[in-house]
Amino acid sequence: MSSDKQPESKLELSGVKKTFGSNKVLQGIDLAIPKGKSLVVIGGSGTGKSVMLKCVLGLITPDEGSIKVDGKETVSIDAKERDKLMRKFGMLFQGGALFDSMSIWENVAFGLIQGRGMDRKDAKGIALEKIKAVGLREEVAKLYPAELSGGMQKRVSLARAIAANPEIIFFDEPTTGLDPIMADVINELISSTVRQMGATALSITHDMASARKIADEVAMIYQGQIIWRGPVDDLDDSGNEYVEQFIHGRAEGPITDDAKSLRHAA
Repeated sequence: MSSDKQPESKLELSGVKKTFGSNKVLQGIDLAIPKGKSLVVIGGSGTGKSVMLKCVLGLITPDEGSIKVDGKETVSIDAKERDKLMRKFGMLFQGGALFDSMSIWENVAFGLIQGRGMDRKDAKGIALEKIKAVGLREEVAKLYPAELSGGMQKRVSLARAIAANPEIIFFDEPTTGLDPIMADVINELISSTVRQMGATALSITHDMASARKIADEVAMIYQGQIIWRGPVDDLDDSGNEYVEQFIHGRAEGPITDDAKSLRHAA
């Protein structure tokens, strides 16, 4: 075996395009994530981050392109194969998406019971383990989401995302709605959890503190394409004017005029 062989890609997108009416949201996304690595995709609102993620999850079918998991094509696979594929995935949704009418342990165990038909007693045992794994006391299990703070709810969402020991975990704006201190706690928890599990992670965010904390590599999406990618340590020396403007939150720069023209066209 050659020593310079490229790492095996766990997830690979090639030429992915998606248009809604006259709005070309994705214009040829090329992105590969090596097994066991954490890639964070940054970009402003309306740049295609969420649509890209929905294409990977099969919630949206791309117009063109390929999305492979473990080297196998996933675009337009049948329902049975999609269900099988989804077992490899864990997801932390932007708003947490906990079920208000369910206790915390039932929320964490939801996918195990409903998706895998696991016995409730067995699923509860796993849920309790995961609840403790994200730094919550076991007593929290019997409470309901409304009884928890935003940070605790986010921990519960993470516990649910890892309940079935997924191979790939998706994080959609994981620190939205949290204060800076709690956001840092969640970022640290995400980073350590993913590392301990050996999972592959794909996150989308506009929170640069989060990106710096949880990423091995960072990619920037702009106008439906990946315009820069590199190790997180290279973020401040990207040599890309769009990346520079975005990570420093500057009003002036190449992104500004496009944003203005979009507002005028709306």
